Amino acid sequence: MMNSKTVTLAHGAGGKQTSELIDRVFKAHFANPSLTADDAAVLTPPVGKMAMTTDGFIVSPSFFPGGNIGKLSICGTVNDLACMGAKPKYLSCAFVIEEGFPMEKLEEIAAAMEKTAKEAGVEIVSGDTKVAGKGQVDGVFITTTGVGEILPGVETSGYLAKPGDAIIVTGDVGRHGCTILLERENFGIDADVTSDCAPLWGTVEAVLNTTKDVHVIRDATRGGVGTVLYEIAGQSNVGIVLDSAKVPVQPQVKGVCGMLGLEPLYLACEGRLVIFAPKEQAAAIVEALRKEKYSENAAIIGEVTDQHPGKVVMTTEIGAKTILPQPGGELLPRIC
Repeated sequence: MMNSKTVTLAHGAGGKQTSELIDRVFKAHFANPSLTADDAAVLTPPVGKMAMTTDGFIVSPSFFPGGNIGKLSICGTVNDLACMGAKPKYLSCAFVIEEGFPMEKLEEIAAAMEKTAKEAGVEIVSGDTKVAGKGQVDGVFITTTGVGEILPGVETSGYLAKPGDAIIVTGDVGRHGCTILLERENFGIDADVTSDCAPLWGTVEAVLNTTKDVHVIRDATRGGVGTVLYEIAGQSNVGIVLDSAKVPVQPQVKGVCGMLGLEPLYLACEGRLVIFAPKEQAAAIVEALRKEKYSENAAIIGEVTDQHPGKVVMTTEIGAKTILPQPGGELLPRIC
């Protein structure tokens, strides 16, 4: 029985220690009928269209208020599928672990993945484990690939935004980026901020059960809501007008941003969606969202226009209009 307190190079060599690591940590937490000891999982494909996505996670620190890199890796991939209107079905995951990484922490990461996958209704069906030498990796990196089944009648894309669409966010913005910033940097700021990291298929399903007339769904991860809006404005060649007073921001996040000169719209979220839908559907969508676990503070924050294509215009709290600066350069590194 493996009794090592840290991950060693032997755990990645393919021998006895590798098998023990897989049995103790990964098989113990990821067991399901589709996970086997063979070289690949054998799966039943969906009847209709599929969505597939891959994402790498190298967040620093790997543990933070509200989650850890394991929870984040499941949420990030499940949410990417959900944004395409796809019910998550299967995930694979690959670990690159630094020699000397605490075994207890690795088990904590795997347990978080197990819990989050169960909540999201997705199976982890295959994976890979590599151990890198000391200093070659910062703790642990995880890469996940997900496959989902797109619901009939659903088509979402950043190219489908239309003038007249309402813009909805599913909750307060910027919390994940603010959490990671405070954990990583020694600013001496005492703020009770917790990441919004969450699996959002249930959130999307609630919207699609209300109406399938939804044009865009996007999760606001790196670069936050502001970056997502600029991406969609460019893809669809439309203008976007935001009402700054309607953008929900947690008071603690607003306070941190005020002290550091940051714009909450550009801080990452890991549990928030941006939704574009015809304004006739917007009220019903928000009503449905506010009944769900992760979207109680959903709000309509703006609309799509045919003016200023490719730009995001902000209406300030005093009624003035200004172009929201397009983000550039490095924002907050390694937030996911």
